[in-house]
Amino acid sequence: MAKSRHNNILDTIGDLILNAKKEGLVHLYTEGDRFDGRHIHINGKQLFHFGTTGYLGLEQDIRLKQAACDAIMRYGTQFPLSKTYVSFVIYKELEEALKQVYRRPIVITKNSTLAHIGILPSIVRDEDTLILDQQVHASVQNAAQLLKPRGIAVQLIKHNDMNMLEDLLKKARGKFEKVWYAADGVYSMFGDTVPIQDLQYLQQIYPQLHLYVDDVHGMSWAGKHGAGYVMSQLGDLPEKMVLVGTLSKTFGASGSVVAFGNEKLYEYCKIFGGPQTFSAQLEPASVAAALASAKIHLSDEIYQLQDELREKVNYCNQLIRQTNLPLIQENICPVHFIGTGLPALAYNFAKRLMNDGFYINVATFPVVPVRHTGIRFTISRHNQKEEIKQLVDAMIYHYPKSLEEEGLSLNRVRKTFKLPEVNEQEGIIHTPQSLNVQIAESITELDKSEWDTCFQGKGIFDYQGLQSLEKAFQGNIRKDHNWKFIYLTIKDEAGKIILATFFTVGLWKDDALSKSAVSRELELIREDDPYYLMSKVLSMGSLITDGEHLYLDREHKLYPKALKTLCSKIEDLKVKFDAKMIMIRDIEASDEELKDFFYHQGYLKIDLPEGSEIDRLDFKDTEEYLLSLSSKSRSHVRRDILKNADKIIVKHKATLNEDELIKAYALYLQVHKANHAFNNIAYPARLFDILNEDPNWECICYYTAKENKLIGVAFNHIGEDSYQGVILGLDYQHTELKVYKQALFQAIMRAKSLGKSKIQLGLTANTEKKKLGAKLVARVGFLQADSNYKLELLESLEGNKIIQSQN
Repeated sequence: MAKSRHNNILDTIGDLILNAKKEGLVHLYTEGDRFDGRHIHINGKQLFHFGTTGYLGLEQDIRLKQAACDAIMRYGTQFPLSKTYVSFVIYKELEEALKQVYRRPIVITKNSTLAHIGILPSIVRDEDTLILDQQVHASVQNAAQLLKPRGIAVQLIKHNDMNMLEDLLKKARGKFEKVWYAADGVYSMFGDTVPIQDLQYLQQIYPQLHLYVDDVHGMSWAGKHGAGYVMSQLGDLPEKMVLVGTLSKTFGASGSVVAFGNEKLYEYCKIFGGPQTFSAQLEPASVAAALASAKIHLSDEIYQLQDELREKVNYCNQLIRQTNLPLIQENICPVHFIGTGLPALAYNFAKRLMNDGFYINVATFPVVPVRHTGIRFTISRHNQKEEIKQLVDAMIYHYPKSLEEEGLSLNRVRKTFKLPEVNEQEGIIHTPQSLNVQIAESITELDKSEWDTCFQGKGIFDYQGLQSLEKAFQGNIRKDHNWKFIYLTIKDEAGKIILATFFTVGLWKDDALSKSAVSRELELIREDDPYYLMSKVLSMGSLITDGEHLYLDREHKLYPKALKTLCSKIEDLKVKFDAKMIMIRDIEASDEELKDFFYHQGYLKIDLPEGSEIDRLDFKDTEEYLLSLSSKSRSHVRRDILKNADKIIVKHKATLNEDELIKAYALYLQVHKANHAFNNIAYPARLFDILNEDPNWECICYYTAKENKLIGVAFNHIGEDSYQGVILGLDYQHTELKVYKQALFQAIMRAKSLGKSKIQLGLTANTEKKKLGAKLVARVGFLQADSNYKLELLESLEGNKIIQSQN
């Protein structure tokens, strides 16, 4: 089976965090020997603290501090024994207090992450299924992975999309005993909330629907006895709901609490809740502090604290309402989000605010789509009104300056977040007068010699090659066979090309770069729904071209401006053609400069299949070629290729007749159907007709020596100084002849006979190509999508049942 590099979303996350760390915005340490909640000391500066999740400020309450200290002196730093055997004395008192808060049975856990790991796999049975909101906390999504080895279907839906949820509920009827839906009560980045009333309505229509809600960010500042946002909306905990709260964050102590609407479910999880059964219990200091906080929650004082916080949140909303700052939405909760769109703008804005004395958080992928990066800040009781106003005034001052420095406009950011435009001088983005941009929709609009100076010998996308591709991918019946071609050049005032590239707009399979197992499952669905999980993509290059699609003259002093102009024009093209995704392709993996640039412009780096090439074809004959290989590879060529040479007839053909073309296309479809290493679309038959007429293409045909039966074809491009294998077709009924290996070998020999200096052997199956002397070229792409949903969905499908067909 063909092997290819595949992407792990964790690698992308790690790269982005490292990028933010370089900017001095994450992985910081506080300084000083005191912390009061209102201020935070970082890098020698005292900042006003607008990043806490302790919204009521109870972590600084003297009663909690004294209770914790007293518990340590009385019980020690820990009680090292599992709760299954015995809990120390004040544990029971805390449990009783929390039962009064929720008016339902509860289980206390070490933290919410352990709660999810223990509770979720316990309540979701093998006959059930689990549906995750796209933005439910990562700890819930991690716990859901424990269900997959049991064969439990886990599905992801778009954030707060009740129509998608109902569609799944319809499909789940009769298939599952219970359908669990996991969501957050309050989402920690944008501060939006779960549509709890809509979920209750769906529960009435679909009795199998059960709810699992993580309300740790809704805790304490809302609800009777501070039971949280969800409880403030429900009043009572329904039987078909499990609610997870926290004893840390706003509660002020440490640990987590799980409340059950169903008594039997509580008993089951209490007796055996996975790691809850065996893990250590909360430390005495944490239990005592939580008990002190619970007593405050059960008194009328909690409502005074809630009112005080609410007044400050409302004050902040009132101040921002009078500005043009792109607040994503006005919240009742303490979380606020100012959109920046690009990470570059967020970094610039955040550093300005921190330098001015305010600590806030940068929010970027994966907690938000990378294109929806922004500044998240929170309001707590620690914050005073005067410093809230100072923060808003600082944002009013610094945001326009950050926009100007990054070459952006306010309305461009507002459009990104679908916010209404405001009065401003549009066009802070200006193409420098020293740059001239040309955008064309056919290669014939460009100068042939200029284009070929940039791209000849780099792939099949020289001037003549693109003329053929334009003909092949227009006017076809299937919509995924029709592409829009766009050519972009940026020149200086003297007419010298600084940057050139081309794009196509067309349908891609969303799993093009996913693991083969995922693509195989999706292809079964596409037999009935051919456009399932396909998106319109604005891609540098195309789904048939391979090579250096970006020409960039880095010797030119204006090349950084040319790159920024490129990104601006790409964004315009995305809107014009209503593309859902942008792909910048085939950048050298070692190019740190471009990697940092595209990160700052809101792109995610992904690994692409490695290219393979042989750049020395100076051997005299086959024997000399074999001597250039390792002894192991020489043995491989002799055993698998030369040994079968007399069983195969090889013919080089400039053109095929009509019957041969039909057979060649059928052989290509066999390869396409079998190879999911790079899950590409099937090329149209028209492409074969057009390449057959192009003098820069030829076909190497492989026949059985006995029956003279066509069992393999390879359409190869003849460049000025290179030879490139592009399309392969094989008859899999004749695998014993190892025609694929023969095709690679014959392409190398053909390139040599034509006097070419190098050969490009295409993507995937790199092990076989390395055996023939090819070197692998590691390349990356940069992806920008409207939403994280499909990226996260594909990541979640590995090892998972697919329970519905939905884009």
